Amino acid sequence: MKKFKVYELECATKNDIELLISYKLASILDYAKDLPEEEKEKIIIYVQSTIPKQINEYKIILINDKKVGCLLLEKYEDGVLLAEIYLDENYRGKGIGTNILNNILNNNFKVYLWVYKENIPALNFYKKLGFIIKKTTENRYFMQFDKSYK
Repeated sequence: MKKFKVYELECATKNDIELLISYKLASILDYAKDLPEEEKEKIIIYVQSTIPKQINEYKIILINDKKVGCLLLEKYEDGVLLAEIYLDENYRGKGIGTNILNNILNNNFKVYLWVYKENIPALNFYKKLGFIIKKTTENRYFMQFDKSYK
């Protein structure tokens, strides 16, 4: 398995809207399989309407000039919210996400994120990095990383 340690982030443009929509829907619908069709339709409409509004906040993850994922960080309370991180399936497990997360954690005192309860690999990964569960909903956990806990 080839490991990729080097990645680049570039600002998303309007040309990336459809790609970002497909990434976000894949990451949501993979863990929301049991939702009623009506709820899935609401999610699709929401995603299609919000991504164009947030386009300037998204970063595209590049490996060898190929678009392989996206990242969305937002200011949140006393830190940042990792609102989205997505990698194409072929690029998972190769160190890219770990590198990105470590850079985010090194550059921020507090980092927050949501993770689907069913996404056990991600949940375990975040716990290993030092995130703790702060809040629970029916389908997701709200997690926090705080350097002062270390």
